[in-house]
Amino acid sequence: MIVTIFRSRLNPDPQAEYGPMAKRMSELVQGIPGYMSHKGFVAEDGERITIVEFESEEALNGWRIHPEHAKAKRRGVESFFSDYKIQICSVIRARSWMAKATQAK
Repeated sequence: MIVTIFRSRLNPDPQAEYGPMAKRMSELVQGIPGYMSHKGFVAEDGERITIVEFESEEALNGWRIHPEHAKAKRRGVESFFSDYKIQICSVIRARSWMAKATQAK
């Protein structure tokens, strides 16, 4: 599994287009073969973090070169973000657990 961690901060006056574009990217990535999941968080200090999981590096590359995603990345650099950092990680080991009471819900 490949995990992408995208950390960013929005410019002080984010444009009205950011929300709809972020929503479109969220919908679009789900159609990439090998996409597994994604989730975003916003910290109290304004830093935004999106974690995206792909089955393989090939799946990640499919997302990386997708034309609409490439256009959105350019727009982010030009207008939306004051800074960003991307980390691409290979999962060496994964483990999960869920309480039985939680499973029934």
